[in-house]
Amino acid sequence: MDELLERVRAMPCGRRLLEAAAGIDGVHLTGGAVRDLLLEREPHELDVVVEGGGAAVAALAARLGDVDAAHERFGTLTVRAGGCRWDLAAARAERYAQPGALPAVRAARIGHDLLRRDVTVNALALDLRTGELRAVERAREDLAAGRLRVLHEASFVDDPTRLWRIARYAARLGFELEPRTARLAAQAVAAGALQTVSGARIGSELRLALHEPDPLAALEVVTALGLAPWLAPERGRAAAALDLLPDGEGRADLIVLGASLVGPVADTDALLARLDFTSAERAVLRACASADALTAAAEAARRPSDLARVLRGVPVEALAIAGAAGAGAGGAGATAALRRWLGELRFVGLAITGDDLLAAGVPEGPEIGQRLAATLDRLLDGELEPGRDAQLSAALQVMPRGDRRRG
Repeated sequence: MDELLERVRAMPCGRRLLEAAAGIDGVHLTGGAVRDLLLEREPHELDVVVEGGGAAVAALAARLGDVDAAHERFGTLTVRAGGCRWDLAAARAERYAQPGALPAVRAARIGHDLLRRDVTVNALALDLRTGELRAVERAREDLAAGRLRVLHEASFVDDPTRLWRIARYAARLGFELEPRTARLAAQAVAAGALQTVSGARIGSELRLALHEPDPLAALEVVTALGLAPWLAPERGRAAAALDLLPDGEGRADLIVLGASLVGPVADTDALLARLDFTSAERAVLRACASADALTAAAEAARRPSDLARVLRGVPVEALAIAGAAGAGAGGAGATAALRRWLGELRFVGLAITGDDLLAAGVPEGPEIGQRLAATLDRLLDGELEPGRDAQLSAALQVMPRGDRRRG
């Protein structure tokens, strides 16, 4: 398999890995990287397994660069240098004491290490010294046929997060679950296997799905497998929302998730907390859940100042989803209003401040804010020139609420 080694060498990060591994026996490129090389795709992850235990892993890491993260329990290191990342691990075998638990590990040879993999097409190893390709039974045939096959009957019971991983592989590679694997997945879901895994681990798998090249495809497979009844991805709505998201702002992953979540807001928020989403992320997603109400409010707004009172401070992700909802429901007015808010109106601001009003003799207190707000409304509605003098004059003419007379 010298051809595969040459393809590794053609990648800058692969070449650095080969140079660092020179003279060290038992260093293997494994998993998805080898799979992608065989599929003639560019690997995005370089996972390396080293025979010889933690000392051998540490020796290779020292040649590569700086250790970014270490997980002593599993003998793994993440190394970064020169824009490259390598995930290093000691060859190991695993045993699951109970369903859903993290495995107990022991040192092993590469052949045993491959047997702990999730699917056959990932149970591949390329020896970086000899070029020898190792593969479990049926791996090459499944790769050629576009099939995903688990290695043993208890795979999804031992580690239910493999259900999520297999959904990501199916979406990314365009592969199908072979019949036995599909049956085992359905049985594991029906038996409640996912309930044996912590929310944080499921949340981690969800985040990975949201960062797939086609996250909607990953979520569609997730829902087809019954892994997340709280998801109902809508490709059209999510795509329209992503199109509305201003360049360089917001988070595409939260838009995809926000456009896919179903259920009452309070239940969804509690679920996301269990999945270890941060309070800031949950705040954005709660706003996304109110997208339909934002669409209706934008449709009803008659003036830009009306729009500002409803939309100011709303996360851009929720505004994008609201605009997409308007487009889907035929609410062209709402979508146009939201586009204008995102692209123009939210940046409109006064050339004066409260200090200017104080200097002009307005007493300190709520009246300052009232005058500024009223002046900004007039500016948004096109009733004022943008200049400072016109705005100050308008602000001084505002009648404070306490001075209004009843007719």
